[in-house]
Amino acid sequence: MTAVVPPQAATQRKALVLFSGGQDSTACLAWALDRYAAVETLGFDYGQRHRVELDCRQTVRRELVAQFPAWAPKLGEDHLLDLSLLGQISDTALTDERAIELQANGLPNTFVPGRNLLFLTFAATLAYRRGASVLVGGMCETDFSGYPDCRDNTLKALQVALSLGLDTPMTLETPLMFITKAETWALTEALGGAALNELIVEHTHTCYLGERRQRQAWGYGCGSCPACELRARGHQEFLSAKAAAA
Repeated sequence: MTAVVPPQAATQRKALVLFSGGQDSTACLAWALDRYAAVETLGFDYGQRHRVELDCRQTVRRELVAQFPAWAPKLGEDHLLDLSLLGQISDTALTDERAIELQANGLPNTFVPGRNLLFLTFAATLAYRRGASVLVGGMCETDFSGYPDCRDNTLKALQVALSLGLDTPMTLETPLMFITKAETWALTEALGGAALNELIVEHTHTCYLGERRQRQAWGYGCGSCPACELRARGHQEFLSAKAAAA
């Protein structure tokens, strides 16, 4: 499920990318555009505190089309689903104004139970209707916050369930599953050079608090929430590795 697919092996398949407007989903979108004949994107509005990411989605799509003409013909429709019910039944720091902290179960209170399970189920339903057989998501169990629905075993089980439930093969691709944030920066540079990484810095959004007034070397964000810390550390490790290799 996590192996890199050679471009020639997947050119005739259509992919649907779970696209939030953040670094990881933008990396996945570029990865899919490099491999598949047609790619559509899907976002979710679930009452997230960092709703500004939904505004970034269209900017990222426009910039990808403008800056990478080889990908432009492949990028198809964008879809946005209203999952506000998820926000209504959640009690988390991603859907309410509260401090981000660890809970008694060891998970941060940014964990939205069932989020990725619901996202992928709705994505598979849409993909079925749109003629796509591949779902691409930015889930990762290397540099992450410990969310159980980001684990490879969870997604393998879900891939089987979705394929059985739809009575058609549905492939879940998670190209970031076993790589670090530094390696994610390296992946996007390999896919689109410095221009793609600059696009990610300037136009994507990852900060859980929705902060876009402060621009750091790695992008916009508060700099202190778990998402910002992961992104910043990965960016610095990526730059250090590049300098060491030079």
